[in-house]
Amino acid sequence: MATKNQRGLGRGLGALLGEAGDISSLRKPVGYVNKEVVGTKGPVDTSDILRIPVGMIDPNPFQPRLSFDADALAELAESIRNFGLIQPITVRRKGEDRYQIISGERRYKACRMAGMEMVPAYIRDANDQGMLEMAIVENIQRENLDPIEMAMSYQRLIEECNLTQEQMAGRVGKKRASVTNYLRLLKLPAKVQHDLKVGLLSVGHAKVLLALDDPAAQEALCDLVIKNDLSVRQLEDRVRRLQEGEQPKPRTDQQLPDDYYKVLEHMGRFFSNNISLKRSPSGKGTMTVRFDSDEEMSRFLKALDSSEN
Repeated sequence: MATKNQRGLGRGLGALLGEAGDISSLRKPVGYVNKEVVGTKGPVDTSDILRIPVGMIDPNPFQPRLSFDADALAELAESIRNFGLIQPITVRRKGEDRYQIISGERRYKACRMAGMEMVPAYIRDANDQGMLEMAIVENIQRENLDPIEMAMSYQRLIEECNLTQEQMAGRVGKKRASVTNYLRLLKLPAKVQHDLKVGLLSVGHAKVLLALDDPAAQEALCDLVIKNDLSVRQLEDRVRRLQEGEQPKPRTDQQLPDDYYKVLEHMGRFFSNNISLKRSPSGKGTMTVRFDSDEEMSRFLKALDSSEN
């Protein structure tokens, strides 16, 4: 099935990234296979995740959304096939072996479309708001939570316990800015959230990617970080260069002589077109060449040597 994940990167981004390569072999779907299946353990901790057979889950009759976009649902299902369900749904117990969706019906429908037999879910048994809040806060204080689990816990406190970010920060003993930064991680594309969750990407890298609004650019740079083991500072430089390239350049009537374009075209073959040239009307100017590796420079030098012989 063709999906919307195959987005064009644009000339600026393509030139900046070069060839990121295929790193799909490093990605395995997040299936919460280490979690218990519902019914196989005792009292349920509302902060934990269990796996529920799809046949035991009923939709919410009070679901405000009456229709779901078919294309968007198919796209989400394809994402779940590739990366797993990153954010579990929330259900409540409705009797013996029956559960009703509180939030995440769209994710549930996409899971069924993707062919999943078990759906990861938070199970909310009690109506006592204080008990639920206490369980989630206790979960946050665990040391083994990954960044996405931490962000989802914060989101649950806001949505299910009706807390503001300020109140939530006070409950968990964190600065509000830290809480906000974690919540922003949930705005990243599913592919990037997956890589952050399984440890292929650091929180520092993810924060840098949030400076971009284009999901395709975020995904492509994520791939490049993993393939080339880029540091946060190196990623910041890539993002800065990309943002500078996206800014509209002032129009000018000054045209370069044909020979200048030939120089740019020839050298661009060796440096992935990361070349800029400025020329004043008097003929003075500067040419800047950016290279990504010693190999690029080595290829260029070999070409110079060959032309001199």
